[in-house]
Amino acid sequence: DQTSVPKEYAVVGGVVSLFFLIFFGIGAGVLCNVIGFLYPAFKSFQALENRVSSEVTQWLIYWVVFSFFSIIEVFVDVLLYWIPFYYSFKVAFLLWAMMPQTRGAKFLYDSFLKDFLKKNESKIDAALKDAKTSAGKVAVEASGAAKEVAASVASSLNKSNGDKKDE
Repeated sequence: DQTSVPKEYAVVGGVVSLFFLIFFGIGAGVLCNVIGFLYPAFKSFQALENRVSSEVTQWLIYWVVFSFFSIIEVFVDVLLYWIPFYYSFKVAFLLWAMMPQTRGAKFLYDSFLKDFLKKNESKIDAALKDAKTSAGKVAVEASGAAKEVAASVASSLNKSNGDKKDE
């Protein structure tokens, strides 16, 4: 209402601007993460609150696919840097995976991930159990080291305060 520009033009301008930012890689990683998280997170929230089991299942499948894709991306990030327009492809992939009309995530899950995860479920569970145990040990060791450092600092402060009193 404050400008004379029709809302449709503003939306089209925003979409075109977003496209150019992604296409030329300007802040593309952040934009991809916003696209990959924001809409799916909101739709997941709606599905949970409305208790529509088919939508909950759809969004759970999306998150499994998105997580798997993100894990792979971490390990091959150095190679992906060299692919021209990688972020444009990533946005297209994320949109394909998340949109209810395409059900891309369900296709990937049913075609590849479900069998892979079922086949390796015991290995994954064992790795997670080992990681949890290791993380617990590291936390205990870090806590002990922090207590030792705190005690050492407190002792040093007490000694320096005692030295100042003697002066």
